[in-house]
Amino acid sequence: MSHYPALRLRRTRASSWSRRMHAETVLTPADLIWPLFVTDGNREEPIGSLPGVSRWSVADVAKRAKEAAGLGIPCVALFPNTPAQLRTDDGREALNPDNLMCRAIRAIKDAAPGIGVLTDVALDPYTAHGHDGLVDAGGYVLNDTTAAILAQQALVQAEAGADIVAPSDMMDGRVGMIRQALEGAGHFNVQIMTYAAKYASAFYGPFRDAVGSRGLLKGDKKTYQMDPANAEEAMREVALDLAEGADSVMVKPGLPYLDIISRVKREFEVPVFAYQVSGEYAMIEAAAAAGAGERDALVMETLMAFKRAGCTGVLTYHAPLAAKLLRA
Repeated sequence: MSHYPALRLRRTRASSWSRRMHAETVLTPADLIWPLFVTDGNREEPIGSLPGVSRWSVADVAKRAKEAAGLGIPCVALFPNTPAQLRTDDGREALNPDNLMCRAIRAIKDAAPGIGVLTDVALDPYTAHGHDGLVDAGGYVLNDTTAAILAQQALVQAEAGADIVAPSDMMDGRVGMIRQALEGAGHFNVQIMTYAAKYASAFYGPFRDAVGSRGLLKGDKKTYQMDPANAEEAMREVALDLAEGADSVMVKPGLPYLDIISRVKREFEVPVFAYQVSGEYAMIEAAAAAGAGERDALVMETLMAFKRAGCTGVLTYHAPLAAKLLRA
């Protein structure tokens, strides 16, 4: 038996105030993390494949962090474009306490002490071959020796002032090794946001331009990043990282993996973050430039989709734009 017209679902949609009152999902600037690229020298370097995004000097990254704080964005994420002459097969610059990452952390803490700083823990910005770890003679990324170096890298970043270390490498066991190193050095309150389900995706191209690793990579990353065909495996990855001491987990990329985000939130009931990656950002910008969609509406709808799927927060290059729209 039909309940129409006693039940009209359009009644609550009929006015703006009612739509706001009945909204099931809320997006605020506090849900955003702004990824920033830091480069050597005193210049801004626009990134061609990421229109509107630049590599910034250490001083300018600190200014962007101060801007983020003013917009209500609680955290920025740092990624270095290491000079070519400092990239080596063993990625030793990752352990330099005065490297680009560490200098940027300290500059941000001086300029905007109230904002959180999330740092990337991986070797690909530092290796001459573009992989996230050490490789053997056959080009295979070595798991345990890499994980040991990642633990040292995380410790260097924590000592520079990082609030959250985010291992993005997908080596087995690295979360436990990082947690042990942090605890052993007295960094009890440094969080680990692990890239728990990071897929070997076609959406990372502009990011590799941004950190200067495109063209360096020999082979691909399919032996350590996840197969896009797999979902059950993602649940196993998340379970392992949580058991090893992760405080929160990340799914990467974002929009093509909303099903994974939703499952992780439902099955583990832990803080889940998504990275709206460079290729996703570039597609929105290209659509807007071509007149295929309105930028502001596309940005806000995709961010709301992440929240609706269960995200605690989202790393997005659109963070400052979204924060301004939310405060308007």
